[in-house]
Amino acid sequence: MTGRPQTPDLAGCGQMPVLRERGQREVFCGLTGIIWLHRKIQDAFFLVVGSRTCAHLVQSAAGVMIFAEPRFATAIIDERDLAGLADANDELDRVVARLLERRPDIRMLFLVGSCPSEVIKLDLSRAAERLSRQYMPAVRVLNYSGSGIETTFTQGEDTCLAALVPQLPAETTGHPSLLVVGALADIVEDQMTRIFAALGIAPVRFLPPRRAAELPPVGPGTRVLLAQPFLSETARLLEERGATRLAAPFPLGVEGTTWWLKAAADAFGISAAHFDHVTAPLAARARAALNRHAAMLADKRIFFFPDSQLEIPLARFLARELGMRPLEVGTPYLHREHLAQELAMLPAETKLSEGQDVERQLDRCRADKPDLVVCGLGLANPLEAEGFTTKWSIELLFTPVQGYEQAADLAELFVRPLTRRDRLVA
Repeated sequence: MTGRPQTPDLAGCGQMPVLRERGQREVFCGLTGIIWLHRKIQDAFFLVVGSRTCAHLVQSAAGVMIFAEPRFATAIIDERDLAGLADANDELDRVVARLLERRPDIRMLFLVGSCPSEVIKLDLSRAAERLSRQYMPAVRVLNYSGSGIETTFTQGEDTCLAALVPQLPAETTGHPSLLVVGALADIVEDQMTRIFAALGIAPVRFLPPRRAAELPPVGPGTRVLLAQPFLSETARLLEERGATRLAAPFPLGVEGTTWWLKAAADAFGISAAHFDHVTAPLAARARAALNRHAAMLADKRIFFFPDSQLEIPLARFLARELGMRPLEVGTPYLHREHLAQELAMLPAETKLSEGQDVERQLDRCRADKPDLVVCGLGLANPLEAEGFTTKWSIELLFTPVQGYEQAADLAELFVRPLTRRDRLVA
């Protein structure tokens, strides 16, 4: 068996109609992305500018880090600020000055708006420009919106990386380079780096970088490989700067990872024989690890509520590699161009939905009676109370799941709730 992926033999969902819903949503806001982004850029700090409610959300979702100072905080704009009794810019300047004095290790400061500017009465983009002029070159100050009114769950990462794109230096060598875009756990990034090196692909850079001083250059020679399916604005801005996006499925599971790597190998002229030589042993080992979970998941019916935008690649992985049956795959936003290969590999009978009218979708879920429901925290407990088995979609962002080595770990995330259900029944 070679590492080269097999051509999909399914008609797929590429041309299937999509149920588009616009109604009440149950989804985290974009602030939640801070919880994994602050771990990635090691000398960055995320200052949420908003209300006490937003402070409680971030604190509850992220927990308290005991052995290290966290790299996020909240500048609370309380009632007196909203009433115009205090100058919000003065208050923000005071908080930033105190923060940078206390934390001289900060090299990049993100001002994250938890509400639209008309709500907090503060133009964060202008504030970031002013503060950046004040503190550069020691500290670069940027801003993006994590507002739940303007963004959903994973869009926080997209808006953060989009804010970085204008700061990237221009690529002037003219030589081809590979830019992997999307926050990956360090262990996954290291694994990918080793595979690309073995294939002979260089230079390879990552966005976001681990340190603020390592912003990757971008230009006409840059080939972009998206590691996450929710980075549409970041991809658009990179393409405007001359980069070329490589069309590929996303690196979830053995098949997705192989196709993803193959897109880069083809772009850099790597021979099929060398590609197989490098990837076949990795793929074979990952498939053997996946086989341990196949019996539990085969023929199980799964229903995805829209939450993370990972739903379509996950459904493809579970259907093609583990034999699950996706009933409905909901996603907050469907980017047909970025997900074209994924849609082509979904079972043709899969129902696709974009957006959400939560009451109607709950009715469809109850009627389908799936074996497993993937949803956000707000829906999981009520559905469990009704007798459904659920999987928290947020855990799929906190856990390393991309690549060959993590394929079995990804499968196990779906096995656990089913195992828990069986034990409770017993």
